[in-house]
Amino acid sequence: MRYPLPCLFGPTALIVGLILLAAHPLLWLVQTWFDPAYDSQGLWVAALAGSLLLWSATSPLQRVDSHQRLNGISLLALTALLRLLGQWLGINTLGAAALAVDVYAIGLLLGLQYRSRPLAAGWLALLFAFALPIERILQRGFGFVLQQVSAAGACGVLKLGQAPVQCDGLQLQWHEQVVLVDLPCSGTRGLLLLLLLFVTLAALTRPEPRQAVFGALLALAAAALGNSLRIVALAVGLVHREALGGLDVFAEPWHSTLGLCTLCLSALPLLLWAHNARGAIVLLPPTSPATSTPPPFPTVKPWVGLTFLLACAGIVMLPPQPLDVARPQSAPQLPDRIALFAAQPGTLTDQEQAYFTRYGGGAARAAYGPFGLLVVSTSAPLRHLHSPEECLTGNGHTVRYLGQTGGVTPSAVYRSTDPQGQSWRITVSFVSERGEWTPHVAEAIWRWLQAPGTTWRMVQRIAPWELPETQIEHFDAAVWRALDLSLSAQRGAPQPLTVKL
Repeated sequence: MRYPLPCLFGPTALIVGLILLAAHPLLWLVQTWFDPAYDSQGLWVAALAGSLLLWSATSPLQRVDSHQRLNGISLLALTALLRLLGQWLGINTLGAAALAVDVYAIGLLLGLQYRSRPLAAGWLALLFAFALPIERILQRGFGFVLQQVSAAGACGVLKLGQAPVQCDGLQLQWHEQVVLVDLPCSGTRGLLLLLLLFVTLAALTRPEPRQAVFGALLALAAAALGNSLRIVALAVGLVHREALGGLDVFAEPWHSTLGLCTLCLSALPLLLWAHNARGAIVLLPPTSPATSTPPPFPTVKPWVGLTFLLACAGIVMLPPQPLDVARPQSAPQLPDRIALFAAQPGTLTDQEQAYFTRYGGGAARAAYGPFGLLVVSTSAPLRHLHSPEECLTGNGHTVRYLGQTGGVTPSAVYRSTDPQGQSWRITVSFVSERGEWTPHVAEAIWRWLQAPGTTWRMVQRIAPWELPETQIEHFDAAVWRALDLSLSAQRGAPQPLTVKL
C-alpha cells in the first residue's frame, strides 16, 4: 500500500529527530567499548542483545497488536526527555541509558513476544543496558559497600572453623595471615556477570513478576555468597600454601581460575531457576492474521513532526550545565623542595587544562629527583577523582593493582609499564579537608556523598620500579610532611590497614 507524501512527512520528521537524539549517545557508548580506560565488555553484550533480537524477529509473527505498536512509537518519543536531561546535565551515561529504552520500544514495534521464537522486550532492553560502562559506575559509587558485604560474608564463613578469626572492617586475620578485601575483591564484575546471566535467561523465559523478583534476589545472593567463598578460598590457599606444594593462589592463572570456578558455582542456582520458570510459561496459540494490515506508523501531522524535529535539534545544541562541577579552585601549590630534591614543575596537557577549566577543581604536577608528584584538588570527586588505572591505561600503560600499604601513609599501590617498557611504582591516597583519608576512590566518593561539598585531594606519587622500597617510603613520608597532611585519622575516619604485598 502506498501512502501520500504529506502522510509520510510527519512520521519521517519524527524518526529523523529520534536519530538525531540517539547519534551522540550511541557514538559515546561505542567509544567506551574500545577505550582501555573503561575496560568495558559492552561490545559483546550489545552483540548478544542484537543476536537475540534478530533470532526472534526473523521468526513468524503469531499475532499483531496495534496498540503495542503505538506504545512503541510513543515510548521512542519519550526518550527525548531522558536525552534532554543527559545533555543539560552533561552526563553521557544518562543519554546512553535512553538507548536501552529505544531497544524496548523496537521490541514492542516488532512484536517479539508474539513470535514463534518469543522474547520479552523489557528484559532484552535491560540486557542491552549492560553494554553501558556499569562496572565503572558500580566500582566508583558502590565499591566500598560491596567490599564491606564481601568482607562480612567471608568473615562469617571463616568463623565456622576452629581457628580464631579477627575481623576488622575490610581486614581479616586468620592463622596469623592478613587478608584484605580490597576494591578488586569487591565482587563487582562477578555481580554484573551473574545479573547479565539472569537478565538473558529472563528475556528467553519471560518470567512472571513474582518469579522475576525471586530470580533477581537469587542472583544478588549468589553473587555475594560466591565472592565470599572466593575470598575464603584465597585465604585457605594463603594459609595452607605449603600443603598445596607452594602454589601461589594470588598468581595467575590460579587466581583467575579460582574466580571462574566460584562464578560457575554461583550460576547453578540461576540455571535451575530458569528451568523452573520456563516450565511455567503458557504460550499463546497462533492466531490468524488480521484482515487489514495496520499502517507501519501512527498518523502524525506534519506540523507536529516538524516541531518535534526542531525540538530535537535544540536539545542537541543545548549547552551542558553539569551539577557535579567543583568550586572554582586554583591549582594546588606544590612544595619547592621535598626531602633532598628541588621541584621541577610540570605542565598539564591541553586536554587536562580544558577539563579543569570546564568542570572546576585544580591539579599540579612536579618532579623531585627520580620521583614524580601529582595532586588533584576538587569538591566534586565523582567528576575528577579516579584510580591510576583509568588514566594510565588510556595512555597505553599496562597497569596492575598490587594491594594496599598501611602505616603512616596508607596508599593503594600499582605497577605500571609504559609503552617503552619502563616500569613504575604508583602509590595514591585520597585525603579530605576534614582529615579523612583512604587509599581508594570508591571510599572517598562514598564519604563525599555523606558530606557533599567537602574538598578532597588525590596525592599520587610515582617512582621507578627499581628504586629500593626504603627510599620510596622515605619520600612518601616527606610528601606527607611537605603537604602538611594530618598523619593521624580523625574521629570517624577510616583506620589504616596493613597487607603483605
